[in-house]
Parts: sequence; structure tokens; C-alpha cells
Amino acid sequence: MRVLVAEDEPALIEILLQGLRTQGLAVDAATDGAQALELLAINDYDVLVLDRDLPLVHGDDVCREVVAHGKTRVLMLTAAGTIDDRVEGLNLGADDYLAKPFAFAELVARIQALGRRAHPAIPPVLNYRDLTLDAPRRTAIRAGRELPLTAKEFGVLEILLAAGGAVVSGEELLERVWDAHADPFTNTVRVTLSRLRRKLGEPELIDTVAGAGYRVR
Repeated sequence: MRVLVAEDEPALIEILLQGLRTQGLAVDAATDGAQALELLAINDYDVLVLDRDLPLVHGDDVCREVVAHGKTRVLMLTAAGTIDDRVEGLNLGADDYLAKPFAFAELVARIQALGRRAHPAIPPVLNYRDLTLDAPRRTAIRAGRELPLTAKEFGVLEILLAAGGAVVSGEELLERVWDAHADPFTNTVRVTLSRLRRKLGEPELIDTVAGAGYRVR
């Protein structure tokens, strides 16, 4: 899942980036509303975690722009937690609202719920032949053996299994699993697929479709 965090508190940004990445999410950050709009214009995000009180361009204006032109789900954050504030934020078009301070586990749960609405829902547990992928527990087990997958390998495998045999392009994998720091001209996806295939073992489960992408057999 691709997430943009728009927040102007440096300490909170660092905590959120580290924490969300440990959950296997591809996360970018913007420290003001103008930067958030720039990133939203060039990347497809599943969820925008949006601080309402952003500098340069107010969070309310960012929310209106996203709602008017994009498919990104918006989770609005604010230090003001009254009922009127929440209603106002939701009336702007935000999909969800969370007052500061908040529990990190609740933030993750809300992001994941919004992410499921951004794309066709992916079941929490995916089964394919002798392979079971459990997204909430971040585990992948094949033939009774737990696989030591990295966050990127897990994300790639989840998308391929959810596609149910349909071809997924390398560009889509890069867009949905990596963040803005990934170089689209590198062989990052190919290298990750190579490592994933080795860890999955025999018989092979993933095919390369020349000129198109990858799919499970």
C-alpha cells in the first residue's frame, strides 16, 4: 500500500515513517501543503494521512483538492478533537478523522481500512496451492515452512496472489510497494522477484510474462 504522510512536526513525521514502514507500507512524507499537492500530482497514493494545520497550503485546501480530483482516501489528523471539528473535517470530504494524540495501532488500523477501500478488497489471508500468506500477521508459509520475507518481498507476493493469475506490470509493483525514493529505471523489481523466487522454492509459483510483467502460475 502506498501512503503519503503530510505533517509539519519533524519528530512526529520521523516516528510515523519508521513505524508505518515496519508495517510493510510504502510511505512518503510532505512537510507542508504545497509539497503534499506536488507529490499527489506525480504519484498514486492509496491513503493520505493529512495534518489539518499545514503551512503554505492549509490541510483543508489539500483535502478539497484531493477529493475533487483523485481517488486517494484521506485520513485527517488534528490537535482539535471536538465533535464540531470532526464534523467539519468530514464535511470537507475526508474519509476518516483522528485527533492527536492518537495510538499508533489505531492509526495503522484506520490506514489499512482506508487502503482496502482504495482498491478492491484483498482478503487478509491468501491461499494458493501450498502457500498461505497472512497479511495481519505478516507471515508467509509454504508447505509448513515460514518464509523469511522482507517487507518488499511480502508486498510483491501479496499483490501477485491478490491478482489471481492476472499479469501485474513491474511499474505497478514499483508504484504500490516502493516509495518515491525508488528509481523507476533501476532493476529493483526484477532483483526483488529473483530473491522472492529463491525463498519460495520449488516448484516455481511466479512466471515472468515477457514485455508485460509477472503473474502466479
